[in-house]
Amino acid sequence: MEIPKIYETEYRFCCIIWEHEPVKSGELVKLASKELGWKKSTTYTVIRRLCERGILQSKDTVITTLYTKEQIQRQESREFLDKTFNGSLPAFLAAFTSNKSLSSQDIAEIRKMIDNYEAK
Repeated sequence: MEIPKIYETEYRFCCIIWEHEPVKSGELVKLASKELGWKKSTTYTVIRRLCERGILQSKDTVITTLYTKEQIQRQESREFLDKTFNGSLPAFLAAFTSNKSLSSQDIAEIRKMIDNYEAK
């Protein structure tokens, strides 16, 4: 099943939901106002649109996500990699590290990820 595209502002909104879910829509209005500066009408419009696209669920005014944060991040990462680096993880890493030095801890974490991947 393909995960629907989530745009940047929608992602920030979903982060609020992931942090508080399940969350009543009235409470979500308050949180979106505080954290995103949204009006009540904006929040309800975004809830409706995300429900229509199958990203959120609203049942008895309780809002929940239908995908985890990790699922969305994986989908977005794959799309970015495909679009920007023609799907090449080495090309991405080369571009990323060319302007940023990696700490010993960063390198150790990357090695551990590779080792864990190879062990599968």
